[in-house]
Amino acid sequence: MLIGAHVRAGGRLVPALERASVIGAEVVQVFTQSPRAWKPTQYAPDVLAAYRAAEAAHPEVAATFCHATYLINLATADPDLLDRSRACLVANLQAARGMGARGLVLHIGSHRGLGTDVGQVADALRYALDSAVDPLTGELDGCPILLENAAGAGDTVGRTFEELADVLDRAAAGDGLGVCLDTQHLWASGVGFGTVDEADQVLAHFDDVIGLDRLQFLHLNDSKVPFGANRDRHANIGDGTIGEAALGALISHPALQDLAAALEVPNPDADQLAAARRALDLGLTRRRLG
Repeated sequence: MLIGAHVRAGGRLVPALERASVIGAEVVQVFTQSPRAWKPTQYAPDVLAAYRAAEAAHPEVAATFCHATYLINLATADPDLLDRSRACLVANLQAARGMGARGLVLHIGSHRGLGTDVGQVADALRYALDSAVDPLTGELDGCPILLENAAGAGDTVGRTFEELADVLDRAAAGDGLGVCLDTQHLWASGVGFGTVDEADQVLAHFDDVIGLDRLQFLHLNDSKVPFGANRDRHANIGDGTIGEAALGALISHPALQDLAAALEVPNPDADQLAAARRALDLGLTRRRLG
């Protein structure tokens, strides 16, 4: 498993690799624009090309993932907000494709109590995949959208594997869509993985409902809130209600060992990367010992 962290990118992008290198990250995740603003960042082709070249030559960072802005809401019943969200998703995906990213992580959004229109969400995803042209190649392929599981607050879509599967099935976008599994969101939504047996049951259920081939990225986070609290509140690894042992039980599953994972914790530093790797080693040891 490659383990890294979310870091700041800035307008030139390449500094994200430098920041990741300082803390010993093997994977980097960045926002393609301000996470709480609508205006997309316009990257010049030379900036995107320089990032691709720098990542290819980088001795430590093996993969880049991007995260879409939090304002996007594909589940909204507000037509103006939906139009804005669709356009913003296209801009985010274009930037991610230009960087050569392996995936663009997306929070689907909230229906605000009005019920989920899965067809609307699926249509918006297909629209983005068919519209986001790579600024460097002019192609439409590469960089799938990775739907992130939700913690369950505020009528958010994607709290359960069944909800994610429904969107994936309706979109019928093949390799264009995948899943990013966030450990804090999973815990807060009431899905327990405190033991190896529990973790294996969770991933068996994921495989039955979605398919492990759809799981392409992990967010490794501890939780500031209790199990089942339905709130999105990340804590440093080992400082929350999940803890290293439970995290290790999940991420040591054999099916996850070829995935990339990124920390989204308050202090994504070398110590936190060490804690994540320690959790992984603890889980692997527990599995070997039975």
